[in-house]
Amino acid sequence: MAYGNPVYVLWLRRYIMRMKILKTIGLGGFGFLPKLCFILFMSYVFISPNVSAETKLKEQKNCNIQEGSCTLVLSGFEVTLDILPKPVKAMRDLTFRVRISGKQPSAFPHIDLGMPGMKMGPNRVVLKEVDKGTYEGTGVIVKCPSGRRTWKAKVTFPDLGEVTFIFDVIY
Repeated sequence: MAYGNPVYVLWLRRYIMRMKILKTIGLGGFGFLPKLCFILFMSYVFISPNVSAETKLKEQKNCNIQEGSCTLVLSGFEVTLDILPKPVKAMRDLTFRVRISGKQPSAFPHIDLGMPGMKMGPNRVVLKEVDKGTYEGTGVIVKCPSGRRTWKAKVTFPDLGEVTFIFDVIY
């Protein structure tokens, strides 16, 4: 590109004008992007509500498994999860019971255990039919080194979809 090219000269003049304007308002030089990021970050810190991660988990919980079974709706059918024995404690064999009302699924459901917001290795409970619409399997909820006690059980019916129960366990 030749420096005498009118397009280049016009671009250079506009660039210099923009830099003068930015310098005048205090955002000039190479520090513009870091300053902009700082301003946006500070806006987020002071404007966003002060909600802790623990509060968010409490808001997500939809099941008090320590008190009894929990029921959620999936595709118009009620799915009930129960975990025995009570109280539900980590690091021991547990029996997971799932009941679905109304429709008989074409394939057996399964449960994937994990923690909300945490990538974990697979922990699947294979369920077998014990009665019409009732399935059972055994599994273990492991103890999290972080001390968090909120767990999720994602119940998947291959032909209907999935429903997620979020609850607390005892360590």
